[in-house]
Formats: sequence, C-alpha cells, structure tokens
Amino acid sequence: MSQTLRLRDNEQAQIVSGKHDENLRLVESALNVKIVPRGLDLLINGSDDAVEKACRVLQNIAALGNNLTSHDVYYAIQLVENGETTTIKDISAGTVVVTHRGRQIRPKTTGQKKYVDAILQNDIVFGIGPAGTGKTYLAMAAAIAALKKKEVERIVLTRPAVEAGEHLGFLPGDLQDKVDPYLRPLYDALYDILGQEAYQKYREKGIIEVAPLAYMRGRTLDDSFIILDEAQNSTPEQMKMFLTRLGFGSQAVVTGDITQVDLPRGKFSGLVIVQKILKDVEGIEFCYLHESDVVRHPLVQRIIQAYDAYGREAEK
Repeated sequence: MSQTLRLRDNEQAQIVSGKHDENLRLVESALNVKIVPRGLDLLINGSDDAVEKACRVLQNIAALGNNLTSHDVYYAIQLVENGETTTIKDISAGTVVVTHRGRQIRPKTTGQKKYVDAILQNDIVFGIGPAGTGKTYLAMAAAIAALKKKEVERIVLTRPAVEAGEHLGFLPGDLQDKVDPYLRPLYDALYDILGQEAYQKYREKGIIEVAPLAYMRGRTLDDSFIILDEAQNSTPEQMKMFLTRLGFGSQAVVTGDITQVDLPRGKFSGLVIVQKILKDVEGIEFCYLHESDVVRHPLVQRIIQAYDAYGREAEK
C-alpha cells in the first residue's frame, strides 16, 4: 500500500523530517515502512496496517510544531502501537512553568499528564516510578509555579541522606558538606528552572529550603510546597513524621522508585508500606509511572524493562 501525506508548509516539513531526516528514519525502523519526502509530500509505502500507523504518527508529531523532540517521535510511535487515540498535543497541553531561559516545561507522556493533574487537584500526591520518568522535576516545576502564583510562601525540598553502598562518615567536611551530595539532584533541577541567580536570592531569603529529611522532625510547615524525594529510602517512621509536618495552606509531593531501595538489610521502606496505609484516604492520590513514561535516552527504557524481566525470572 502507498499513501501520501501532505504537510502544511516547508517549515512543518522540515520539523517533521528532522535533522538529516532522522525522525522519518525512526518511524521507518519502528513500523517497517518506507517514507520518501517529496517537497511538502511524504510518500509512505508498506503493509496496510503499517502505513496507516505511520500516517497517524506523522500527523501526531506534525501538530507539535517547533516543540518536537526525538522523545516525542518515540512516544507517538508507542501510542499508535498501543492503539491509543490520545495525541502528543493533548498530553503536552498546559505549561507547568516556564524556565528562566524561556523553555516551557510540560508533561510528555500520559503518565506524566495524570501526575501533573493530580498535583493540581490534591494536597498530598505520591509519584512512584522508575528513574527518568520526571517525578522530581515535574514536582519541582509545580512547586515553583505555585510560588510564582503566590499560592505558597516557600518551597521545602528534602531527601533521606541514605548512602547507596557508601558511607557519609568517609566524606570530608561538616554535616552540611556530607549531605550536600545527596541533595545535588534537587539543586540541579532548581538551577535549571530558576537560574542560579534567582535560586540564590530565594535561598538567602529562606523562600527555598533544601535539607535532609532528619531536619524535618518537630516542625509544622504552613503555606509551603514540600517535596520529599527518594522516598523509598525513608523508614515507615520517617514517612509518618514527614507527612504529619503538613500545615495549613500547604501541599506535599512524595517521589520515589520502590525498585531502588538503599536501606540497610532488614529495614522496610516507608514508601512501600504507606501505599497500604493511605490508599483510601481522601485528598491523597497515588500516581504510578512506568517505563513508558521515561523521557531520558531510549536505552534507559530498555534497561528498566530488562531489569524487570530479570527480577521476575529471579522470583520464579
């Protein structure tokens, strides 16, 4: 079967094709079709089913305009392969926040869209999923958006200072120097969204606070957006302590990957247990992201799938 897809203008044709036609090659490889660009036309050859899917993918990515990325192409193929009718444009509708460089931060997958919507609609949200699904970054973007809209007066970011096979005592410096490496991913996200100058200003005024989870004990946080990152490394006692810090006018987002627990052997993860304890509590929502929501290099998605398959075999 052959089918011709006509694009709107040269700009759209260039965006859809990608640099050196890389987007077209991705679609060809994934769907086993041949795509020949001729001016504003894309001539698609292959089996009936493959050509129909390729047309839907190309129409999907054509609607995105200048915001198109390689991940969008991969994900558009995935949506069509799974028989979903949702478009990338629908998923990415609604900017969470604009970075200091003018880049719009938007959800990129259906899982991320549900996660962002849950944050907007609930006081406590748990984002649970593998690495690269945007759990922390989107929560950070939502926190900064809430701060800019004056919905909260400050942002509190925290992580358990748990070592992944290393020991805090071996690191040089005082306690803050020792825990800073564990908080570095939070700093990086703040720099990326706010810029270093704005971040330093907020930090000096106490509007943004980044601290280890142990520092949260005994506090009540009013009018705050609180994020607990790497929550799989919190104990059940620490999780309860954190959740009961929530004051009036505040909301909390808890993120973590329950497949990467670094707690000592014999200690239970607070993130695993809290799913059973709070599953029916009104005002709390659990969002589960999957390998299909990974927005890093395509290999990351395949690595996660391989580890999951290995884990299932080991359990047998």
